[in-house]
Amino acid sequence: MEETIYIRMRNRVQAPPEEKVLLKDIAQVIARDDVLSHLQTMMIHQLTASDRNIVIIDVMKVIRLIKSQLGDMDIQTIGPAQTIIEVTIKKKGVSVPFFLLIWFLLFFGSAMAIMNFHDDVSMRSVQEKIYTIITGKKETKPLLFQIPYSIGLGMGMILFFNHVFKKRINEEPSPLEVEMFNYQMDLDNYVIIHENKESVKRISDD
Repeated sequence: MEETIYIRMRNRVQAPPEEKVLLKDIAQVIARDDVLSHLQTMMIHQLTASDRNIVIIDVMKVIRLIKSQLGDMDIQTIGPAQTIIEVTIKKKGVSVPFFLLIWFLLFFGSAMAIMNFHDDVSMRSVQEKIYTIITGKKETKPLLFQIPYSIGLGMGMILFFNHVFKKRINEEPSPLEVEMFNYQMDLDNYVIIHENKESVKRISDD
């Protein structure tokens, strides 16, 4: 009976520069124990400086390597057809003055955006009218209404982004995380399609 190997490629993995990429790093494999031990340590790619920061490993390359070493075996693939290897380069730490400058710009930039929005929709006059309706008194600075509103605005932003500093409030992803995930998926698809186009062009040029 012909031996069957099941392979599921991972979507994206990270590896340091000059690393030897093994099959176990980029895929999940199911096979007989003695075959599996050999497959797990099979080298798929050697990262070099010419690879830059992104490498695409296609499942067809993996199948060719397996067949060249283990002979004619039945290989079943499940899931994505490519794995994106992101070469991680150690980055320098951010200096304290630079961090404070970024924090300052983000804090006051977001504050200006909120104030400009409130000014555009005449939030102050609306709050004055609401205060007058509730209390029956006219007040140009209804702090009794504005202070709780400001606190509620901040609490609403915390609940919206689902984070208090680095602590997550619950397991549900925030809208920002969902958008970042969608952006990453679109970016990965672009990289894979672009790489395939480049490969076809190189083959045709040859």
